[in-house]
Amino acid sequence: MVNSTRPRNGWFVWFTFVLGLLLSVSPLPQFMEILRPLWLALLVTFWTMALPHKIGMTTAFVLGLAEDVLYGTYLGQNAMILTLISFLILSLLQRMRTFHVWQQSLVILVVFGLGQLAQLWLSALTGNRQPTLALLLPALMSALLWPWVSFALRGLRRRLGIN
Repeated sequence: MVNSTRPRNGWFVWFTFVLGLLLSVSPLPQFMEILRPLWLALLVTFWTMALPHKIGMTTAFVLGLAEDVLYGTYLGQNAMILTLISFLILSLLQRMRTFHVWQQSLVILVVFGLGQLAQLWLSALTGNRQPTLALLLPALMSALLWPWVSFALRGLRRRLGIN
């Protein structure tokens, strides 16, 4: 007898995380670097909302450590930020599921903005203080991309039967 609740195509979730890590470090022209979306945070947000029983703060922490290694930052810095984002999304999960996609984008702007402010605070603590709040631009770009990312991943999740 085949168990119908067996997880299917879970490899795709991890494939998207690897893709998000690659997009996070892919080279961009200098003037566009400040506008780089928070790809890994977008993917963690989507999969946390879609599969809260499997993807959550532990996954966010592990992915954040991988991001720390890729960026060469202090170990745990991005891990803390992604875990914070995952915690806030899990806290708002029931509301987020009832919101329209543009309302979700506004919530994501606030949550990612808080994450970026925490990043600014950590940078100041480590002596790498950035002089402006331009650090909030990636949160804005991520919020603008949310409708397309969520629509594409939702369609792929349905097509692949990821549960």
